[in-house]
Amino acid sequence: MTAGTIFEASHMPLRLWFRAMWQVTHQKGGISALGLQRTLGLGSYRTAWACLHKLRRAMIRPGRDRLKGKVEVDETFIGGREKGGGRRRVGKKSLVMVAAEVRGQKIGRIRLQQIPDTSKEHLLEFVREFVAPGSRIITDGLPVYINLAKMGYVHRPRIPQNKAETTKLLPRVHRAAALLKRWLLGIHHGSFSKKQLDWYLDEFVFRFNRRASTTRGMVFYRLVQQAVATDPVPFESLVKGA
Repeated sequence: MTAGTIFEASHMPLRLWFRAMWQVTHQKGGISALGLQRTLGLGSYRTAWACLHKLRRAMIRPGRDRLKGKVEVDETFIGGREKGGGRRRVGKKSLVMVAAEVRGQKIGRIRLQQIPDTSKEHLLEFVREFVAPGSRIITDGLPVYINLAKMGYVHRPRIPQNKAETTKLLPRVHRAAALLKRWLLGIHHGSFSKKQLDWYLDEFVFRFNRRASTTRGMVFYRLVQQAVATDPVPFESLVKGA
């Protein structure tokens, strides 16, 4: 019955998997691997870690709808900036693209993805993958974004006069980025590697886009539904971040 799902070849009984999924979804901020190990009484941290990473792979549905309407787009560093090299120097830190729908004064759906640098290739590919053509893209004054108009988007750059204005001109992406960093530090104590970061980003997107759900039971149901439609992931692939 579990063949072809993330539960395939697992030593954990399904009843325990369901308890794990409930712990993951019913707590607003989620749970760390150590917390899951203690809560479920698992014999090893490795089992809890693998369980959470398998569930993260089920949190993002393939073929999901792209963002549309007005969408703010910007980049943020995870781990802070390093000295030297300018504002967009990556170094040992992780660079993450953030897109957030504008819903009046509020934030609609978001999308996150780690990128290696701020080259034209990676910045524009992020927009192409996650934002529907015809949408109005709001960015800062980075010259590379001028190409968005040629890609079928309506580009509306907002150029800050000083550093303090940046957050005010793109408030939604900066708010989403701040909540992401707080979540990584609060729940996971900042303990993650670059090769695993994308899966933590997927979990944050899953939670954020369902933050208005009236019942945790529906979030749990959605995760179960997507888990049985997700291919098995060997432990070796989890470790590699594949």
